[in-house]
Amino acid sequence: MVFMPHWPKVLGIKPIYYDLERINELMARLDNPHKKLPPVIHIAGTNGKGSTTAFMRAILEAAGYRVHVYTSPHLINFNERIVLAGQEISNDYMTQIMEECRIATGDMMITFFEGTTAGAFLAFSKIPADVVLLETGMGGRLDATNIIDKPAMTVITPISIDHTEFLGPTITTISGEKAGIMKPGVTCVSSLQVEDAEDVLQQEAARIGANLLSFGYDWIVEKTENGMSFQSEKFDLPNLPRPALLGDHQIINAGAAIAATLNLEGFNITEESIVKGLQAAKWPARMQPIKSGKLLDMLPKNWEIWVDGAHNEAGAHVLAAVLDDFDDSKPTYFICGFTKGRSAAKFLTYLKGRAEFVCGVLVKTEPGAQGPDSIAKDAHSVGFESAPFDDIEDALRFLGSRSTTGRVVFCGSLYLASDALVLNG
Repeated sequence: MVFMPHWPKVLGIKPIYYDLERINELMARLDNPHKKLPPVIHIAGTNGKGSTTAFMRAILEAAGYRVHVYTSPHLINFNERIVLAGQEISNDYMTQIMEECRIATGDMMITFFEGTTAGAFLAFSKIPADVVLLETGMGGRLDATNIIDKPAMTVITPISIDHTEFLGPTITTISGEKAGIMKPGVTCVSSLQVEDAEDVLQQEAARIGANLLSFGYDWIVEKTENGMSFQSEKFDLPNLPRPALLGDHQIINAGAAIAATLNLEGFNITEESIVKGLQAAKWPARMQPIKSGKLLDMLPKNWEIWVDGAHNEAGAHVLAAVLDDFDDSKPTYFICGFTKGRSAAKFLTYLKGRAEFVCGVLVKTEPGAQGPDSIAKDAHSVGFESAPFDDIEDALRFLGSRSTTGRVVFCGSLYLASDALVLNG
């Protein structure tokens, strides 16, 4: 059972089918707020959705535009999901919006995400802005956000294996679901994709008449000595700064954001606004360093703590690349938590040789979390020294007793990242 903030009714259904009937009915009861929005950029993908959205938001805001943003999940506060013209929705206004949605729902049984999406559309329709960045929750074709008939643009970030119980077992089936946000006559910017995913996107774009702009075909970004470069048929930006978000994969995400904003009709995006946006973008729990707070206080001086939301195999691959760029003067330790159904062993296989110890912990904010014993066992099976711990505090104290210096990396679940950030204060 899940409770919507400020919504007394239980939103607990987990339907055996997913379609757009419930969200469309609820929109009709609310007088169709989704048809009264500024231009919408609709974003789907497996990895990099949040970071790409953060870059787009920062670029658009640097160019002087007011931006609504809808993302999920939240890390600390529910309000993070709904940003109104640059500001997180306030508690009072969220209460008002959600109460209006609750009354309209009547006897309908809807999911948590459908209720949240309805609230976002209603809030977006009431507050002036220039553009909406609308992130899917899962998939695309049957996602509750996919009731926008004519978005200004769609964006598809890197696709990998995830949520197979809902989206299918292969890259091909998953890509078909993500491609469902494409619309006839609407430009779709596609980020770096594996070959099977790219083939599906190309075929679907041709079938429905979408204008597909793909990484490696229509635009490209590269890491340079002093930053990054972006190039397409229309644009050549050779001297861009390195993105504020850490990791070479963020250059790809930034490139998708640049390609999208530069090709957005009716908007004036300059190189200056791109430079400012790349440097200003923020997206927590993506290799986020902890500079102070309760977590560091539990460790000896000279320790580092990083919080990362990597939770699937593609995320583990990216995390491994980031860790490979770190200096090896400090030993690295993982504190890991996972949702049930995810393979800790597969995730950690990509990180072999990059940590001296794995601490398995229970993710407190995830009702379906794996037990610490199971995580420690899986870590041991792929070659890590490991042990289970009751909580984050116990794990940190144990690691601090092992060495006078070190680097702790939280990974395995965005909900674990949330636990860590909340605990840090």
